[in-house]
Amino acid sequence: MADLVLTKQSLDRIDAILANLITRSGAHTVLLIDKAGQLISFQGSMDQEKVASLAALTAANYGATTAIARLFGEQEFTLLFHKGKEENIHFSNVGDEYLMITIFNNNTHLGLVRLEVRKGLEQIEAMFAENLRQWFNT
Repeated sequence: MADLVLTKQSLDRIDAILANLITRSGAHTVLLIDKAGQLISFQGSMDQEKVASLAALTAANYGATTAIARLFGEQEFTLLFHKGKEENIHFSNVGDEYLMITIFNNNTHLGLVRLEVRKGLEQIEAMFAENLRQWFNT
């Protein structure tokens, strides 16, 4: 994907998509980051200090997992999931450059989270594609 310029309007739309994902899925926190660990958007109840650390650590985790995938002849794993006693983390690719990180507790059903994450990914990817079309047409 080419460099993507996100306007205030695009960032507001991403915030709304992530907020709706939380409402529909029962997750408590959702982040959109780039694969270098830079935070693009965050919605939810997690402490702001932990959010920056989580963005950096999940990007590193994703990079390590991609290296593991290549050992098995895969380009990358497009979805990762970590299950804890109380908290769970779901990672998804957003195009080639970004990751969506969804955090939810054991009171939320994984299937519902995956369904709502898929809907959010489709909305964000469609918005990125539209932004690129507008960028190249100007």
